[in-house]
Amino acid sequence: METESEPYVRLATLRQLHRVVADLNTARSLADTLQTVVDGIVVGLGYELACVNLVRPDGDLVVAAFAGDPAAEALITGRVGSRASWERRLTMGECWDGLRFIPHTEGWILLEDDVPQWHTDGPDPRFEDEWHPEDRLYAPMHASGGELLGVISVDRPRNGRRPGAWGREALQMYAFQAAIAISNARLRANMQRALVRLEREQQALRASEESFRQAFEYAPSGMAIAEMGGDQHGRLLRTNDALCRLLGRPASVLRRYSFSDLVHPEDIGTLLRTSAEGGRAELRLGRRDGTYVWVSLRNSVVADAADGPRFLLTHVEDIEERKRHELQLAHRASHDSLTGLPNSAELRARLGARLCRRPQSTRASAIEALDAAFEGRDPHGGQVGRAGQVGPDGYEVRAEAGGAGEHGFQADGPDRYGGTDPFDFPGAPTAPTDGPYDHHVHTVAPATDVDDGTKGLAVLFCDLDGFKSINDRFGHHTGDAVLIEVARRLTTGVRDGDTVARLGGDEFVVLADGLGAADAADLAVRLRNAIIPPIRVDGRAVRVGASFGIGWASCGMSADEVLRSADQRMYIEKRSRSKAHRRAG
Repeated sequence: METESEPYVRLATLRQLHRVVADLNTARSLADTLQTVVDGIVVGLGYELACVNLVRPDGDLVVAAFAGDPAAEALITGRVGSRASWERRLTMGECWDGLRFIPHTEGWILLEDDVPQWHTDGPDPRFEDEWHPEDRLYAPMHASGGELLGVISVDRPRNGRRPGAWGREALQMYAFQAAIAISNARLRANMQRALVRLEREQQALRASEESFRQAFEYAPSGMAIAEMGGDQHGRLLRTNDALCRLLGRPASVLRRYSFSDLVHPEDIGTLLRTSAEGGRAELRLGRRDGTYVWVSLRNSVVADAADGPRFLLTHVEDIEERKRHELQLAHRASHDSLTGLPNSAELRARLGARLCRRPQSTRASAIEALDAAFEGRDPHGGQVGRAGQVGPDGYEVRAEAGGAGEHGFQADGPDRYGGTDPFDFPGAPTAPTDGPYDHHVHTVAPATDVDDGTKGLAVLFCDLDGFKSINDRFGHHTGDAVLIEVARRLTTGVRDGDTVARLGGDEFVVLADGLGAADAADLAVRLRNAIIPPIRVDGRAVRVGASFGIGWASCGMSADEVLRSADQRMYIEKRSRSKAHRRAG
């Protein structure tokens, strides 16, 4: 082109450059853009061979596109040259502004490096600017930040000469535009990949949300989403059909409540102690009809976004049937299977719950107790709260942890009074002490059989008279029916809050609190008279009598000692009457 007049060369070069650059902007993918780059060089800039060496993520350069010779294209496309070899090439030879020209006189040292290359042998140039087959011309392409994107390599100009000033400038401008096109193509490719990834993530999110919705809505057990934090903490935001059916309330109504509004008053503490993070609790929730149902709550925290609000996902499982079975098992363990009355173990537990280890002495008045506390002495004499001292009743005063002194309750450890603990059974309270601030209400017994106004816990030991002969004569079926009827009559004859228990065989015990000596005697007479009337079993009338012994529970006694005392009194009463008189009541 340089053989023509200079204005014509410039105009023709600009036209060709404009046309091939316009083609760069029509390519869509990165591969199309790279191929358009090399095709534009061959078609528009007057070179027979051209290739693009693209920088890979690891820094090396790969032959990404080739044009001009199918054989050479098949040979070197996809081959990789190291970054070090390319950097050496781009510092050799002559610098033509942004281009790098390595003449054949210097390029021989590059024949053994790892950069993919295609060249043919030929004679030495006949004139100064003639192109030699081993000449090399590179046009580096840089991104806007200056980093290397790749290198355009051209060979064999069609006019057989090294490019002149306008040819060099055209190749340099083309390399600049090619770098922009490649960057844009990469950006588009990245955006397309990001859009595809985003669409896949959104599809996965929609699928996950749909799966969660279906799992939430159609779960066989109750599910709820509650607000977490803020003024509306715990308010139900969403409930499934199973929870609505369980509580007998529509979802629109449940959204007005929180679980604290629905929980049984006795279980509110359990709910408040339940941890939000994986917390679990068993409690009762109120139904629309006013009844309560036992449920198991399991909590988990769900984050709405990275820094967004958090919600409480609660799984509500109906455990009413299991609780019913547990209560039945507990009832069977503590109640007589025949009569349904509390059994011996339950009787001892209830009795032991009213007793403490320390015997009850005469109680001081409230004013005397308060004065004694301020003066640092026991209202019954002696000093209070001094560790190691011995009180008037012979017990050592010990300082409890936390400054509880004599009036504290010892939660753990061995018997504070030493020795084997006769009250070590279920229901026995920890040992309270006798002081002006003692919270334990001591159980006291009337001093004598004369009613002096003292009220106590009466223990009535009942043994049936004539039951063995009925059992032997008519069989166990009749005997069981008699025991069931006696249990019913005893239960009917006592007050609400009193305990009627069956020790075993034909022995029953009644615990009646707040009675004086005369009251206990009257109760024994009433119960005996309730038992005497005939009992009809299978059309046959049978009769039994009853002997009662009245004992009194008192702190300092064990449950066995109390029962033994009542049993002894019952035998004294039984022997004091004739056998016929006993059967007649």
